[in-house]
Amino acid sequence: MNTIAVLIPAFNEAPSIAHVLKALPTRVTEVVVIDNGSTDQTAAIAEAHGATVLFEARKGYGYACLKGMEYLEKKPPEGVVFLDGDYADFPEELDQLVAPLNSGEVEFVLGARIKALREKGALTPQQQFGNGLACFLMRWLYGSRFTDLGPFRAIRWKTLQSLEMQDKTYGWTVEMQLKILRRKIPYLEIPVRYRNRIGKSKVSGTVKGTLMAGYKIMGWIGSFYFSGWK
Repeated sequence: MNTIAVLIPAFNEAPSIAHVLKALPTRVTEVVVIDNGSTDQTAAIAEAHGATVLFEARKGYGYACLKGMEYLEKKPPEGVVFLDGDYADFPEELDQLVAPLNSGEVEFVLGARIKALREKGALTPQQQFGNGLACFLMRWLYGSRFTDLGPFRAIRWKTLQSLEMQDKTYGWTVEMQLKILRRKIPYLEIPVRYRNRIGKSKVSGTVKGTLMAGYKIMGWIGSFYFSGWK
């Protein structure tokens, strides 16, 4: 692929966003940071490091991702990489995620935060339990090979558009994976490193965030299966 855009939803990531942007490979053609209502200097720092900054006032990971996709429609790339702004993932591993897309082997690649490559404490116990349960249900109901719901992922632009993504908040990642499974789109999961994020998680770092994320993820898995959505 000759053109690769990176979408980074961000909310109060001033301490980390520069690290993320500086670690991205130079082959990336455009980096878009979607500021999801930050009250710090996230946007200014991102702009100073060469990123295109969009603003999405409606709070929610899905809202931010959809805003980024809307922007990319003006000049579509061949591939899109989603990455968080907390510096927990290793942006320099982007080439590993994109390689299977370049070879034509698959259309979607998920970076799996496996235990052997994960820094101690990088995933909270509730995150580990939720990921494990969600992936077990996807294996049982859909014959999935996914072992994680990680945010670091790469997908062909045309494939992403075809998924007609809907979720506005916590269910974005699992919605994408469920639609990949239901539509039998070729995918691959590869192991990636994962470290303790800079700052506090807006989801797993709060009781409300943890409960809401769990509710949305399980809701998507169940309703998607029984409704027959495609």
